[in-house]
Amino acid sequence: MSADLIIILTAVLVAVPCALLGTLLVLRQMAMMGDAISHAVLPGIVLAFFISESLGSLTALVGAGVFGLLAGVLVEALRNTGRVKVDSSIGIVFTALFALGVFLISRFARDVHLDLNHVLYGEIAFSPLNTLFIGGLNLGPRSLWTLGIVTVLATGMVLLLYKELKIATFDPGLAAAVGLSPVLVHYLLMGAVSVTTVGAFDSVGAILVVAFLIVPPATAYLLSERLSRMMILAVALGAASAVAGYYLAAVLDVAIAGMMAVVAGALFMLALLLSPSRGLVANLLRQRRNRRSFARDLLLAGLKRLDGQAIEEELARYLGWEKGSLSRTLGDASRDGFVHRPAPGEVALTEKGRSAVRRLSGEYASAASTR
Repeated sequence: MSADLIIILTAVLVAVPCALLGTLLVLRQMAMMGDAISHAVLPGIVLAFFISESLGSLTALVGAGVFGLLAGVLVEALRNTGRVKVDSSIGIVFTALFALGVFLISRFARDVHLDLNHVLYGEIAFSPLNTLFIGGLNLGPRSLWTLGIVTVLATGMVLLLYKELKIATFDPGLAAAVGLSPVLVHYLLMGAVSVTTVGAFDSVGAILVVAFLIVPPATAYLLSERLSRMMILAVALGAASAVAGYYLAAVLDVAIAGMMAVVAGALFMLALLLSPSRGLVANLLRQRRNRRSFARDLLLAGLKRLDGQAIEEELARYLGWEKGSLSRTLGDASRDGFVHRPAPGEVALTEKGRSAVRRLSGEYASAASTR
């Protein structure tokens, strides 16, 4: 297997579980949980070294995994107090645990070289070089085995507990009412996020993991309103970012993980601009249509009060509009068949316009009666 293919497969195997779990984190407004775990694992790495006196990557990953789970438990515990919001609890937990790790290093490990790069700042370009040996047998790149197992576990959990995760995410009250424990579901999700995040650190580093946890799910959120479709879109966007980012990095001779994150960000910006339902362009067009529709309704109501026909100057004075605004609105109403011009400088309601005014009057009366 070529080095290029190994790097791409490694990135895709990071993107898939991160996209699935990240979608749930985004919907729960806990998108920064991955970043919190990437800082909270530091004391776990240090304590693992103190206990085992080993600098091996497996020992460090076990310690990191334990403290990643602890971070999820502490965040939920703080949130359940009702005194702290989710974003604040995440910030408190990860800064406290990260500070604890720094304290342990500065106080007890000043003369020890703890190489944290392989856990916190892994380089995906080196993944083909880090091979897995069992009993002297070379099984190939370690990253593919590690991330393959992580992907299977994360995907299996989402598939097996899809309904439970969906209910607990959108309506925790309903979940509790039907006998499902939202807290247990939360801890299972945090455990999966911790395992995925820590498992990917060694191969790709924290930056790419956090990017894949947040950006593709956030992009999918702009493009779909169904959870299943959102997850599929997030996986596809993450995989596309991995593949396109690798080849762009090769062409531009830049960092691979950074370019993958840049591509993911570019796809998000495109969705933010062009999403049919939540995009900025669509929102501007909707606002423009609403303004024109409101102006047209005012025009029709004004004509009705002027007995259905008026001179343009008289209508402009009655509505308090400038001539340019009146001309634009008259053009829209004329194209839609609500008004016509019986003579130059005059405007009158058509039968369609009169029906529209009656409908508007009925809607207004119905709304007023319900107040």
